[in-house]
Amino acid sequence: MLLAIDIGNTNVTVGVFDHDDLKATFRLSTDTRKMPDEYALSVSQLLPLRGLSLSAIDSVAICSVVPPLTPSFTQLARAYFDVEPLEVGSGTRTGISVRYDPPRDVGADRIVDAAAAFSMYGGPVIVVDVGTATVFDAVSESGDYLGGAIAPGISIAADSLFHTTAMLRRVELAPPPSAIGRNTVHALQAGLVFGYSELVKGMVRRFKNELGEHSSVIATGGLAEVVADESGIFDAIDPNLTLTGLKIVFELNR
Repeated sequence: MLLAIDIGNTNVTVGVFDHDDLKATFRLSTDTRKMPDEYALSVSQLLPLRGLSLSAIDSVAICSVVPPLTPSFTQLARAYFDVEPLEVGSGTRTGISVRYDPPRDVGADRIVDAAAAFSMYGGPVIVVDVGTATVFDAVSESGDYLGGAIAPGISIAADSLFHTTAMLRRVELAPPPSAIGRNTVHALQAGLVFGYSELVKGMVRRFKNELGEHSSVIATGGLAEVVADESGIFDAIDPNLTLTGLKIVFELNR
């Protein structure tokens, strides 16, 4: 079985694949202070809860946007699974051509997402990752990764309001009854949920103007559902897009 590890800024998302079947997923908090043994302990405790065992893992693939943590998971793969992990980076075969300048500046998760979206949905395709940051990526009809756009994430914006103002507080990221908030909670929800939904709609419209109106739009990320209903522009929502992309990239590099 393949252990796919997506090391993000907020969470480390882990998936276990038995061939094409995603058997289990779980999330760990991203903490650069944790040692490899601490993460190994978490993984070893969570796998049995999903009916899996450490001994069932015979392959590991990693994509990371947190460089200090990458060696920890590489060491974990070697020490606890006795395998040399695949680390997605420049030079890794992904099934798409990277046209970014320079290519090494693109986050591994963005390339993996693009590879998965192109493999599963074809091109042209737009990937919208609504997570710590709100990230847009574009893949051409022929499978060229062209680039994208990055905006602060909804949670970052909400936290910034909470920490830098005296009277605003944390609110649930849910749509309010109307765009005109009639109390502070609804006003914040309108700005965050409706505002970010409009941001997503506007950026996708601009991407389609450049990429083609027939482009598919695929959403992923932990907060995709928050803007999905309000934006109404996603052709599919795939919360496991990055993990699936890791599996696809791993198969290309066997």
